[in-house]
Amino acid sequence: MIGQQRPNRHRRVLMTVDAVGGVWRYAMDLAAALKPKNIEVVFAGLGPAPTEEKIAEANRNGKLVWLDAPLDWMVQDQKAVAKVPRLVVDLAHREQADLLHLNLPSQAANMKTELPVIVVCHSCVVTWFAAVRSSEVPPNWQWQHRLNLAGFARANAVIAPSRSHAVAMDAAYGRIPNLKVVHNSSALDTSDEPKQNFILAAGRWWDDGKNGAVLDAAAALARWPVIAVGESNGPNGQCLQFRNADHRGELAHGRLIALMRQAGVVASPSVYEPFGLAALEAARGGAALVLSDIPTYREIWNDAALFADPYRPHSFADAFNCLADDPQLRAALALKARARSIQFGPQAQAQAMLGIYSGMFDWAFSTAAE
Repeated sequence: MIGQQRPNRHRRVLMTVDAVGGVWRYAMDLAAALKPKNIEVVFAGLGPAPTEEKIAEANRNGKLVWLDAPLDWMVQDQKAVAKVPRLVVDLAHREQADLLHLNLPSQAANMKTELPVIVVCHSCVVTWFAAVRSSEVPPNWQWQHRLNLAGFARANAVIAPSRSHAVAMDAAYGRIPNLKVVHNSSALDTSDEPKQNFILAAGRWWDDGKNGAVLDAAAALARWPVIAVGESNGPNGQCLQFRNADHRGELAHGRLIALMRQAGVVASPSVYEPFGLAALEAARGGAALVLSDIPTYREIWNDAALFADPYRPHSFADAFNCLADDPQLRAALALKARARSIQFGPQAQAQAMLGIYSGMFDWAFSTAAE
């Protein structure tokens, strides 16, 4: 059916997801924005199983099918993910998909299908090591570099969530053909809910790229309480123990957003952020932002946040205390961040992805609901 005109027909996209990180929120918000534009999404889940709440959310936005296969960054060797491309293709054929939208580059490696393949590189081990360790991946992770390269080569289009991450990808892998930038988005409504005097930070704190140790050290110097939300124990034995911040553990997304909308300040000390969804969600909730001074955050939030040196806890503490002591500056930055966040709405993201989807065929997707 590729290349034929098929008016008034919903198009079907098979999109891979996982329930561990930010890819889930990305996939849910994008699918919801695509639904009125005659795009049906079948989610192919991989990795640890989702909660009942997430299963229900996925089935509201599309159809969820969970595959018995791991995520590449949670295994030790290439053999563990060798069957993933075939499993995804088989599901795509069963579901009569028109196009594959893969949210890990390795999932496309040596994939055999006539369907168009789009790969989104939300993050990867190779660029993580470059940013967090200032090094190449160690020998036992070189297979990740090879698989991702093969995935980029197989894809009809490769998407980065920011210009900064696109630059990092080119530096790590060499020039990637068909590389495009489509910023991530948030579907949250903006809010002007009254704020409380605390600082919130959210992340997978077992990940050194989230830089939780610096946040915890800064919390000891901050005049406002610092609340950290997110898992601190990782899948491969990683662990961060908070001593100064009030660690609340992992919260359901709705509870996290409710807490975020109450926070006077939201912080991210990350040294590796290909996009930074938590900062966007916080901005839409009306918080003032304190962010690591890294290229991604400068690209998106320059002049709409305070920036701190991610390697100096005192730099974050100084920014926290500056905002705690200056309600006018806090309010002004919150307004700037909220205004900036409007640029990153789901409709803009959906339109950009529709343009890329359409480019895979000699017919165009209809953008009018039937």
